[in-house]
Amino acid sequence: MPSATPTATAQPETTPTALAPSPAPKTNTKKTVQPEASKKPSVPVQKNQGRVKLSQKKLTLSQLAVKYPDTFKLRGSAQEKKIALTFDDGPDTRFTPKVLDVLKANQVKATFFVLGSKASSYPDVIRRIVNEGHVIGNHSYSHANLPKLTVDKFQSQIINTESVLQGLIGYAPKLIRPPYGAINEEQVRWVADHHYLIVNWNVDSLDWKSLSSDQVLNNIMQQTKPGSIILQHSGGADSQDLSGTVQALGPLISKLKAAGYTFVTVPELLHVAKSK
Repeated sequence: MPSATPTATAQPETTPTALAPSPAPKTNTKKTVQPEASKKPSVPVQKNQGRVKLSQKKLTLSQLAVKYPDTFKLRGSAQEKKIALTFDDGPDTRFTPKVLDVLKANQVKATFFVLGSKASSYPDVIRRIVNEGHVIGNHSYSHANLPKLTVDKFQSQIINTESVLQGLIGYAPKLIRPPYGAINEEQVRWVADHHYLIVNWNVDSLDWKSLSSDQVLNNIMQQTKPGSIILQHSGGADSQDLSGTVQALGPLISKLKAAGYTFVTVPELLHVAKSK
């Protein structure tokens, strides 16, 4: 799933198009008199419709990408036929090593957005990813749905994962991919203030649905364009079968190479550093 579940089992990581609107403020029905400054002015719907400031609204992911272009990325430049393969929700010992085997056989470097909890459990797989020339990104500690967290808990998801990875790979990843692609504006501002970079995707393989190799291959081939960031998974819930991802990977690389594409890591595609 676009990054499995809050513990790698929940809702799909399909890119949300909008965050749920905040409930309207309740009207104070008590008769106690409040100071004028503390009263919330009622807003007549007809007179003031459309006049609410954008900053007061919950922005969609695409709106956040437009508002924070230096912090929130969905794709690379369309001027060159370069693309980036990305793999979420690992590492594990079921599928991550198989994905690495295919990438090695085809001499392709990719970007792995890993969970802090799983990195701690499978440090040898993390070291293999790095030793074979791939890039590591931060995918939170426990696959939490970030917009539902308090500020402190959100920060802990990122910082705790960074601490685990720093000890294993020797650098603090600059790249963050929120589970499900979901993040709110306050969190984006925190990311910007702390010099991270949010990287979502514009090609979704939907492989978290345990699709066949043909389905995974077709989903990617139909959407890929120059500059694409392609979402796949190298780990997930115990109930998920990512065999289709592994089996599709070799043919996918061959087809895209034949179409003139070059595979690069996300930092290479976006011309950014891999570490903070």
